[in-house]
Amino acid sequence: MSYHKILASLLLSTSVLFSGNTVGLNINSEDFEIEGSLDVNSFSEYTNGTIFVVDGNLINTNSDYLFGIGLSASNSYQAMDGLSMGLGARYVSVDNYSAIPFMFEAAYAIPLIDSVPTASFSGTLLYAPSVLSFDDAENYFEFRAEAAVEVISAVSLYVGYRDIEVDTIKNTTDTYNSSFYGGMKMSF
Repeated sequence: MSYHKILASLLLSTSVLFSGNTVGLNINSEDFEIEGSLDVNSFSEYTNGTIFVVDGNLINTNSDYLFGIGLSASNSYQAMDGLSMGLGARYVSVDNYSAIPFMFEAAYAIPLIDSVPTASFSGTLLYAPSVLSFDDAENYFEFRAEAAVEVISAVSLYVGYRDIEVDTIKNTTDTYNSSFYGGMKMSF
């Protein structure tokens, strides 16, 4: 087992032990992803409103895997109830590629009445130019979009789409993953 898988397993198992965190699993017919997040604010008395999160994921396909770990800060957007936006950075590694892309996230929780389950939409964009792309990578691009509904308290089902591409130093574009998926997340 490689050190990436060991580190991802440690991060994901550790996040279960603390409050205010999530663990998720999503699958499709060709791959699966394990993801987890750890709310750093729960370890301090920081109350500014900005939420700091350490997150990690591991995508396993038939031929290889992608490992990622990042740090982001998010806050509610004052002008629109239910909207939050975040910025951060992440280290990603797959095959002969690694990068440190910048990350932009947006999530919108639909403000509905109490008798309707909470639903939300989110999107994430990661980009690393050549100066932040290493090994055989020239740049890194990742896009995700998800729709989720909370089926019981602290448990959500979701569907999404992800597109992960790496431009190489050989002037080719490797599409690591471009697929729809479905999954479940639990909050602690």
